[in-house]
Amino acid sequence: MLKRVSWTTAVPLVALVVLAATLGLETGPVLSVLEAVFLTGAVLAAVHHAEVVAHRVGEPFGSLVLAAAVTVIEVTLILALMASGGNQAATLARDTVFAAVMITMNGIVGLSLLVGAVRYGLARFNAEGSGAAVSTVATLAAVCLVLPTFTTSARGPVYSASQLTFAAVTSVALYSLFVLTQTGRHRDFFVPPGELTDATRAGASETRAAVRSLVLLALALTAVVGLAKVESPSIERAVTAAGLPDSFVGVAIAAVILLPETLAAVRNALRDRIQISLNLAYGSAMASIGLTIPAVAVATMWLDRSLILGLGTTQIALLTLTAVVSTLTVVPGRATRLQGALHLVLAGIFVFLAINP
Repeated sequence: MLKRVSWTTAVPLVALVVLAATLGLETGPVLSVLEAVFLTGAVLAAVHHAEVVAHRVGEPFGSLVLAAAVTVIEVTLILALMASGGNQAATLARDTVFAAVMITMNGIVGLSLLVGAVRYGLARFNAEGSGAAVSTVATLAAVCLVLPTFTTSARGPVYSASQLTFAAVTSVALYSLFVLTQTGRHRDFFVPPGELTDATRAGASETRAAVRSLVLLALALTAVVGLAKVESPSIERAVTAAGLPDSFVGVAIAAVILLPETLAAVRNALRDRIQISLNLAYGSAMASIGLTIPAVAVATMWLDRSLILGLGTTQIALLTLTAVVSTLTVVPGRATRLQGALHLVLAGIFVFLAINP
C-alpha cells in the first residue's frame, strides 16, 4: 500500500511545477486564480515546516524561525511588486511594514490575549521579555517610519541616501542585539512562566522530520518567490477593481503572510502559552521593520526606484497609540479580556482607515 503524502509535502512540490509551467505565460483570470491558490498553499506549507523546525530547536529559537520565514515571504512579495513598477511602488514597503506592525501588535496580540483570558481567566506572560520586545519595535518603527516624515535633508517624507543607510544599519543592529538578548543570557524572559528553556529533547525520528521540514521549507519559499513575481500584477488589479486605495495593497500582502502566524499564536494561546504568542507577534513586527526595510533599501538602489518611508499624521497617531497601549498591556505580566479587546479595536480602526483614509 502506498504511503499517503501529506498536503504540506505535496503543495510545495506542485507549486514549483505550476511555477515552471506558467513562467513567461500571460496571466489570465483562470491562471491567476490557480497561481494565487498555490501561492497561498506554499505560504501555509512554509510556515508549517518552519513550525516543525521550531518545535525541534525549542523556544525562543522556534519563534525566530517562524519570524524569519514570514519575513522572507514579505520581502519577496514587496520586491516583486516594486519591480513591476505599479502606482504604489514607492510607498509599498512603508504600507506593508506598517500594516504588519498594526496586524501583529494589535490583531495577533489582541486575539491571543482575548483567547487566553477567556479560557484561563488571565493571560499570563513574562513582562521582562515582552516589555523589551515592545520597546524595540517602537524604536525601530520611529527610526524607519516616523522620522522620515520630519527630516529635511530630502524633500518629502523620505530619507536622504546617507540617512537611509544609517537607518538600515541601525535597524539591523537593533534587531541583532535583541536576538542575542533573546537567545543568550536572558533567554528565560522569553519562555512561558514555569517552562524550562532547554530545547525539546527529540529522538532520531523527530530529528529526521525536522531536517525533512527544513528542506521542504526551502522548496516552499522558492515557490513563493517565483509565484509572487508572476502574480504581482494580479494583486494590483484586484485592489484597483475593488475601488480600494493603492496603499491597501500593502495591507493585503501583510494579511496574507501573517495569517499562518496568527493561527500559530492562537493555538499557543489555547494551550496557555501566551508568551509564545507574544514572541510570534512582536518578533514578526520586529523582523518586518528591522530586516525588511534594510533589504528594501538595498533593492531600491539596485532597481533605481524611490522609497517613501514616512507615515502620515493619522498613521503616526495610530502607531503612537499602539505603542502606549502595548506598553501598559505588558508591564503587569498578565492581561484580562479588556486588554485583548482594546488591541482588537485598534486593529479594527487600522483596517477601517486603510479602506476609508
